Parts: sequence; C-alpha cells; structure tokens
Amino acid sequence: MTRYLIALSLFCCTFNVSAHEEQAQQQQNVTLAVSVAFDATGNLWRVSTNGDFVQVDVSSDLGKSFSKPIPINLQAQKIAADGEARPKIVIGPEGNIYLTWTEVLSTPFTGYIWFTRSINGGKTFETPIIVHQDRAEITHRFDALNVAQTGNFKGNVTVVWVDKRDLIAAKVVNKPYEDSAIYYAVSTNKGASFAIDQKLADGSCDCCHIVTVNKPDGTVVAMWRHVFEGGERDQMIAEIPLKANQAPIVMRATFGHWKIDGCPHQGEAIATGGEGPDWWGYHMAYFDGNDAKPGLYYSRMDGVAWASSPPKKFGNNKNQARNSALLSIGEKVWLVWRETEAKNNTILGMFSDDGGRNWQDAKVLVSSTDKADYLQLLAFQGQPYLAWNTLEKGFQLLGL
Repeated sequence: MTRYLIALSLFCCTFNVSAHEEQAQQQQNVTLAVSVAFDATGNLWRVSTNGDFVQVDVSSDLGKSFSKPIPINLQAQKIAADGEARPKIVIGPEGNIYLTWTEVLSTPFTGYIWFTRSINGGKTFETPIIVHQDRAEITHRFDALNVAQTGNFKGNVTVVWVDKRDLIAAKVVNKPYEDSAIYYAVSTNKGASFAIDQKLADGSCDCCHIVTVNKPDGTVVAMWRHVFEGGERDQMIAEIPLKANQAPIVMRATFGHWKIDGCPHQGEAIATGGEGPDWWGYHMAYFDGNDAKPGLYYSRMDGVAWASSPPKKFGNNKNQARNSALLSIGEKVWLVWRETEAKNNTILGMFSDDGGRNWQDAKVLVSSTDKADYLQLLAFQGQPYLAWNTLEKGFQLLGL
C-alpha cells in the first residue's frame, strides 16, 4: 500500500479534548460506536466516526482526555457505525495499528470492508484498501479484525466477514441457497497485502457480528450465529485454516435450538480458556431466544474434544439483557452485559476466579439515562477495563 501522510502528530499534540467538549461533540453526532485498544506503553487508541469519515485519536491518561481526532479516509464514505457494525482497531505485537470499517453501498444491506495500517506508531496511516477481491455490490459486512499476538502466526492479520456472493451465484443458475456465508482473508506480511478471499462456511445468519480469539499457537478461531437444519439459529465455531486449500474445522458450539425466521441482531462473545500450556478451550457468551428460557447464556467449550459445558443463564431478560462481553486472564474471567429498565441503561458484571466454573454475584458497574453504545472489555498489564460510550457521559474507561 502507498503511504500517505495524515498529519496525525499524535505524540506531539496537546491532549486538549476534555470530557465536556467530547460530550458536546457527541450530542451533535449521535453515532456512539467506538472501538479501543491499548498499545504496549499504555496509550489508549480509539477509532470512531464523524459523519462520512473514520477517525482516530489517542489518550495517554486512560481515556480521561483524547487528542484531536484525525480523519483516516480521504474521500467521504457512508460508514456502518451502529449496533452490530462499527470500525475496528487492533494493535499488533510489533506496535502496528490496524483498522477496518465497512462502507455502506447504495443497494440495501451491501458494503465494502476497508483496511489500513500505521507502521510508525500512529504518525501516518497508509492508503486504505478493500480487503476482499470480490467487488460486487453485495453483502460484505459485520467484519471481525484479528491480529495474532503470539505463536507461530504472530503478526498475521485476519479479517472475517459475512458475505452474500454464493447466494447471488446460486440465483444465476437457479439453485437453492439460503442465508449467507462466512469469508475471510489473511495477511502474512503484517497487513501489506492480503491473500485471496476464502470461504469458511455456508449458512451463517445475515446480521450478527463475528467474534474471534486465538489459540496459543496463534491460530484464529471465529464464532458466529449460524442457521442450522430446520431453521435453528445457534452458534458455530471454526478454526481459520492455515493453508488456502485446507478444509476448515467447523463445529456447532451451542444447542439452544432457537427457531426464528429472521436475524436477531444479537452477536456473541468469546475469550480464550487458559493460556499457553494451560490452554483448554473457550469461554462463550451468547443470546438464545428459545421460547422456554430466552436470554443470555454462558458456557465453556473444550477446544480439543469440541464439547460444550451446560449453559448457565445470566442477566434479566425482562430488562432486555444483551450485548455481552468476555475477558479472560488465566483463570480469571470477567463477563459483562447491558440491561435497560425505565430508559436507564445499566452495565452489570460477574467475575470468576476459577475459569468460569463458579461466578460471584452480578453487580452494577455503571449506568446512563441516555443513548448508549455496546460495551468492550480490554486489558493492560493484567488490569481489566470496561470501555463504554454514552450520549450522557461521553466515553468512559473503568477499571474492574
């Protein structure tokens, strides 16, 4: 990619955007969708949108103030930045900053997934590229961005998304095809270029975000809501193949047997179970709309035998419990979610110190009386943080 200068100068600028000023800016633009990531020195990088532009800023004081946002795309685009879709940011092990976002096209439910990187600590970003070789005006949406931090594939960049090309191809030859597919592209040169698109699975739900995590060797594992036989919508989990012609390892992860003729717009969460030689599999959180006990569930999945533990229900479904997030550090696991009661948005959380076998009672972490974004969990030097953006209070980073 050809590099262009954006005059970020983030390390030279004054951190002069106060929480009050930021709140005023957000009230002018109600798009609250943000993604954040720590770099190795503890700077908190944030990607968001401002009208037709993706923008990046950085905080050196744990989110209390941010640098002046700098636009990333030089040409205006309609950008997906709400609910299940938003720009993504990940910091690589070498310090590179990676971004993805979805450009919304003129045909309903279609998009292009864009990518850019900074290889000089955020001073400049390279010219954005479209990740996928397929350029038809179809669904390329709800992407997940993953960078392997350790293992044999350290530094590899993987983008996974929902794709409709197979549905279009089937219609041309009058063959049956339902729902969508999951596609991915991998860069083995730290984002300088991507290999050709590969299909991971047919039959995904159309409108839920994908989540990813890494095995200790760096292998990327993706989870998404899938449409199984009989119209059952449960979670699927798969390892991204290491070679282009290698068959993916795809397994059903949950068994709620929820039958619904429509997309629930309820994505899932995943975190690694154990670390290094103590790795055993995955923590999973997801929404199951089964009529008997609809709501949020947590379960563990063995990454070797591909067997799920009995699901544990959490949250109050009467208060629209939703938008769960997971974070694990060794045997310590944090699980958070959002509920709404009388127009009051509340973030609740539970903690386990034994790998999710037992959980402390849920407690309220933070609340807001106005519009609120999805929540995010992240960690720096073993300290967990909750990131949340609301119209009432602006961006908040809370230590857990």
